[in-house]
Amino acid sequence: MIVCHCTQISDQDIHAAIDWMRASDPQTIITPGKIYHALGKRADCGGCMPLFLDTMRACDKLGVAPPILRARTDSKKDATHEGRRQGHRLSQRRTAI
Repeated sequence: MIVCHCTQISDQDIHAAIDWMRASDPQTIITPGKIYHALGKRADCGGCMPLFLDTMRACDKLGVAPPILRARTDSKKDATHEGRRQGHRLSQRRTAI
């Protein structure tokens, strides 16, 4: 399956790069950037990144995942306050009369 149309990277390419990196250094932290570099390519538009990360997560030999791969993007959909405190806008603040 083609994961990145811009650079013609398939899921098999990603798995092969992970296998190669894991064989050369078992303790290395594998990131999307390292996979692109191992394949001799560069990220272009970034539209493939969610599928790219999912493909990396599915690989058995990924090992210890960096924080970007452990993060679940689904939990941020529920956050409506974006980390701001209640009443952060001037129009919402109560003023003393």
